[in-house]
Amino acid sequence: MHPAANVQFERIVDEYARWRAVSEQDRSPAPGWWWGPAFEALGVDQPMPAECCVNLALPDSATYADGARIFLKSLADQKFLPWPGDFPGKARHSHAA
Repeated sequence: MHPAANVQFERIVDEYARWRAVSEQDRSPAPGWWWGPAFEALGVDQPMPAECCVNLALPDSATYADGARIFLKSLADQKFLPWPGDFPGKARHSHAA
């Protein structure tokens, strides 16, 4: 895996862990910026670092391709994507006049 793609993938793994830490009712939809790094890793059968496996709740022997499938699954049925400021939790907008 190209080093730049590796860095991007590990960044979204960290974001995924923060996103999953938010309760489901308060969690934003999965962000669209995960698509690119996930698709780049989809064909990579190289093992992921142990920390990535833990953050994605995958076994230690998981590959980048296994991790990519986690991201693609989280995005598959969504009808809209969050704004960057609404991630990882839903925005709490003020309706004050």
